[in-house]
Amino acid sequence: MLDMIGVGPFITLPLVLAAMGGPQAMLGWICGAGLAVCDGLVWAELGAAIPQAGGTYRFLRVMYPGRAGRWLSFLFLFQLMFSAPLSVASGSIGLAQYGAYLWPVLGRHTVVHAFHVGAYAGSVVVGPGPLLAMLAVVVAVGLLYRGLEKIGRLSAGMGVVVLGLIVWLLLTGLLKGHVSQAFMFPAGAFKLDHGFFLGLGAAMLITTYDFWGYYNVAFLGGEVKEPERTIPRAILISIVAVGLIYMGMQVAVLSVLPWQPLLGAQGVDARRAVVSAFMEAAYGARFGPMLGNLAAVLVMITAFASIFSLLLGYSRIPFAAARDGNFFRLFGRLHSTRGFPYVSLLALGGMALVFCWFSLGDVVAALVVLRICLQFLLQHVGVLALRRSQPGMVRPFRMWLYPLPALGGIVGFTYILFGRAHFSRELLLALVVALAGTGCYALLRSSYRKENI
Repeated sequence: MLDMIGVGPFITLPLVLAAMGGPQAMLGWICGAGLAVCDGLVWAELGAAIPQAGGTYRFLRVMYPGRAGRWLSFLFLFQLMFSAPLSVASGSIGLAQYGAYLWPVLGRHTVVHAFHVGAYAGSVVVGPGPLLAMLAVVVAVGLLYRGLEKIGRLSAGMGVVVLGLIVWLLLTGLLKGHVSQAFMFPAGAFKLDHGFFLGLGAAMLITTYDFWGYYNVAFLGGEVKEPERTIPRAILISIVAVGLIYMGMQVAVLSVLPWQPLLGAQGVDARRAVVSAFMEAAYGARFGPMLGNLAAVLVMITAFASIFSLLLGYSRIPFAAARDGNFFRLFGRLHSTRGFPYVSLLALGGMALVFCWFSLGDVVAALVVLRICLQFLLQHVGVLALRRSQPGMVRPFRMWLYPLPALGGIVGFTYILFGRAHFSRELLLALVVALAGTGCYALLRSSYRKENI
């Protein structure tokens, strides 16, 4: 649950509301939870049947035997070199947004430059905010470069801070707000037209990002006691619990902050630091600014802990794969004196610095689409193929109502890919990454064959 929540809902809640244009954004959380359950059942079956460290990397080798498995597992690792820094950058951007609440100068003099590369269109944010986001990454890399892995334990402590902040937010909404205000839907909110489904697709993309993390237990399958029971329970219970928390957060926020001004032109500052704006409005002129600042500090601490732990964990994956001979040898190098995978750490940190210049919405969209295309859909198709190719395989946990969850996940993820405005740009990015990864894989295998001759 702590892995799932992190800093995500504190920075993306306004994005979900804006995607659907009002409190009907609750459907985005509900549909996102339903998709997470479908996906979680796939992870539960695979994690219980293949309880090994590595998660997707190991699953793909089993589900797609031979060359296909080696190629797809390499593609998973290759896309991780982009999606992991995108994940780090999303936390860094969120940290900078709340930093601008504490120091408004960080939010000023910000310029958005749009650019076009063929059919691809995007924007780069220039100003003090991205510089603070980059500084957070540099500090995290610097701490890790000094071998201070023990600080990583503080991330778990920060998780307690997150849950405390959420409890504070929920109680404040209950005691200070007007719950009926959270359900003041605009006219035509549930009209099932083209715009409604485009908005739902955009909202589900963001809520999918917020729910991710329930599967992390499967990456530690080799270290989990009774994985056949623990992994499925951890996944499914956490999805339900976190889904209720997210929906409660939306109700609490909108019971204090009316959605109309929040989504209007005058609500730009509130959207960037919605929890701080919420606290300020709830507690009034006397205590509001002080408590808003406190909330901003707590979110920034949580965001930095997330950045730190993500870099610590992700930097070990390319390193381990390189040592297994399934990734570039360069990433298998350890620091000569401190013994950590410095090449992997520097590569991921450097990419994260680049992504800090993009908007939060673009970063989240690119991250989600990359992982759907080159990880999650591969697992859903693969679990169906594995049932057919190895029917006698020991499966301590079998997904409920097979094959509906796997098929439902495929439909849901496909809807997120195509059911949004301007969906082609992220798909183009995923295609470029897949083609580049395939080319690198061919070069890597060719070099290994030459060495073995």
